[in-house]
This record gives sequence, structure tokens and C-alpha cells, in this order.
Amino acid sequence: MADHLMPSLINLLSSLLQRVAESNDLNCPLNTQKLSVFNGLIRPNISVQSYLERIFRYANCSPSCYVVAYVYLDRFVRKQPYLLINSFNVHRLLVTSVLTSVKFMDDIYYNNAYYARIGGISTAEMNVLEVDFLFGLGFNLNVTPDTFRDYCMYLQTEMMMGYPPLSYTPQNPAKGIDHCLIDEEDSQSQHHNQQLVV
Repeated sequence: MADHLMPSLINLLSSLLQRVAESNDLNCPLNTQKLSVFNGLIRPNISVQSYLERIFRYANCSPSCYVVAYVYLDRFVRKQPYLLINSFNVHRLLVTSVLTSVKFMDDIYYNNAYYARIGGISTAEMNVLEVDFLFGLGFNLNVTPDTFRDYCMYLQTEMMMGYPPLSYTPQNPAKGIDHCLIDEEDSQSQHHNQQLVV
């Protein structure tokens, strides 16, 4: 992912996560969802867009980390079908996925205390979130070149098509549960042709 595409990528990722969270807030009441360490007691006052921009501004990680963080989020929600991305957990999931990605992808990175400050949480909480995220992924952190390419192609296609705005409404809300993003297991070459899983 080229550096000049980063503002568009940040906008796209925040838009995707925001609409998944809003859809799950609407279609799956919080009292029917599994609670986890990622759930906050209240909705954060900062938007997903501003939060991701803040992470981008201060984390100084490589552009590929954001694509890999996206892959990790997708894997995580698929392995945790009862833990839905919603407005109470999306921020913590986002900062944790970026932290995990940067540690796996980059040679030089900031420590957990720094990411905790970026994310507006305590270092102890950041440590717990990281461990829970790793176990939730089953420590499956490797992203093959084919998978990385497929996710990049999907993201680039979405950017070129002028991805749906934040006010996006799922086409089939009766299905109820929004996972994150795209289905990694379907095939190695079809990701960029799929829409958000609804």
C-alpha cells in the first residue's frame, strides 16, 4: 500500500468499521451480545475516523500494518462469532489490532505504554487487550502474500468505487449480524469482489 494512499485507506477503514458498529448496535441489542474486555462502559466520545487518524498520526507504523490490522480484525470476529464489533468495543479492537500488527510487521515500534496513551487507556488495560486479542486469534498472526494482496485489492477497489458513506445502511438488515470486512477463507482471489459481510 503506497504512502500517498494512506489518507484514503484511513477514511475507508474507519468508514467500514463505523458502519459495522452502527449496524450491530441497531440490529443486535447490547444485552444479547457477548461482553468482553474490549467493551467499554460507555461509548467513547471520539469518532472511529478521528481515533484511527490519531493512531495514524502518532504510531508511525508502516502502511502495511493497517492492512494487516484489518486482516486481524476480520479473523478475530470470525473466531468470536458472539463478540460483535459495536460502538462500545470498536475503538479498543482497533488500537489492539494495530498494536498487534506493528509488533508482527515492523522492526521498530513503540511499546504498549505508548499505544495505551494514543488509545486513551491505561497500560495495564492495553496489556490485557493484547493478550486477549492474541488468544482470540489463536495466535494466527501470519498473513500470506496472497492474503495480503487480496485484502489490498479489496480495499483499493472499495476506494476506487467511492465506498459507501458513514450513513450506509445494510441491504439486508434482516440477517442481523455484521461481521467485519471480508471472508478470508472463501478463496485467495475473490476477496476484492465481495462486499461487507451482512
